[in-house]
Amino acid sequence: MSKGMTIKNMSFKVGQTLTLVGVPKPDATNFALNIGPNEKDITMHINPRFNAHGDENAVVCNSYQNGSWCEEYREGGFPFRQGEEFKIVIAFTATEFQVTLSDGSIIHFPNRMGAEKYSHISFDGEVRITAFEIK
Repeated sequence: MSKGMTIKNMSFKVGQTLTLVGVPKPDATNFALNIGPNEKDITMHINPRFNAHGDENAVVCNSYQNGSWCEEYREGGFPFRQGEEFKIVIAFTATEFQVTLSDGSIIHFPNRMGAEKYSHISFDGEVRITAFEIK
C-alpha cells in the first residue's frame, strides 16, 4: 500500500471524536486509516477493501502490536464507492472506538492497547483526505 498522509504529535483522547472525509481514487483497491501511539504500533487499523487481500467490499479492522498483526475484526456495512466522497466518525471511549460509517452502520472496535490518548494517525493507500477534525 502506498504511504499517504501522516499526522504526528497530535492528541486524540478518550471522550473525543475524530471526523474524517475523503474520496477513494476511481481505481482504488483499498485504503487504510491507522491510529496508534507511534509509527510502529497501531491500535486501530481501518481498511476498506474494494478488491484487495482476497476481500471484496469489506471493511477489515485490526491492530498491529510488537511487530505482528492481531486478530482481524469485520463488522458494519460497506458504504464506500470508488471516486465518491465518504465520511467516517470515530468516537473514542476508554474501552472502544465506535466507528460510524456513511451509511449509518457502526463498528465497535476494542481499544486493545488500553491507552487514553493516541498521538499518531496515518492514511495509506488510494485515497485523498479532504477533511480531518478532532473535537
